Amino acid sequence: MSIEWTKDLNTGIDVIDEQHQRIVDYINQLNKAIIRQNDHLVGGVLIELADYCVSHFAFEESLMLKAGYPYLKPHKATHDMFVKRLKKFQDRYDQGEDVAAKLHDMLSTWLILHIKQTDMAYATEARESLLRIVQNKANGGWLSRAMSRFFE
Repeated sequence: MSIEWTKDLNTGIDVIDEQHQRIVDYINQLNKAIIRQNDHLVGGVLIELADYCVSHFAFEESLMLKAGYPYLKPHKATHDMFVKRLKKFQDRYDQGEDVAAKLHDMLSTWLILHIKQTDMAYATEARESLLRIVQNKANGGWLSRAMSRFFE
């Protein structure tokens, strides 16, 4: 089943919301691969999603660090656990196991819960600081350099 982006997933930080929407796009690509029974496409999505998530998490964590978010360490731990779960799926896929449906279920559930609970907590608490950092992008400041480092 495809995931539809809804307003309740918006953190209020546009750059983060755009990145989350891209992850939703990957999940929806995986859904298409499942429908088409295209195992090669499943593998491609898995690789791209894992790479993108690592970059997104590093970017998100750097924003939290700059904002002085006090719960960065446990938030990072949830990211690290997710990356390990993706790696396990990649290993199982590489061994020839059909992981597509279980991967899709895990991704869909994890992303929605992570955004609504964990990400909303830091966005709510650190929004003012984060918005100042994000606005710095227009001036070619820290965020602009960080985005080019992570997402180009």
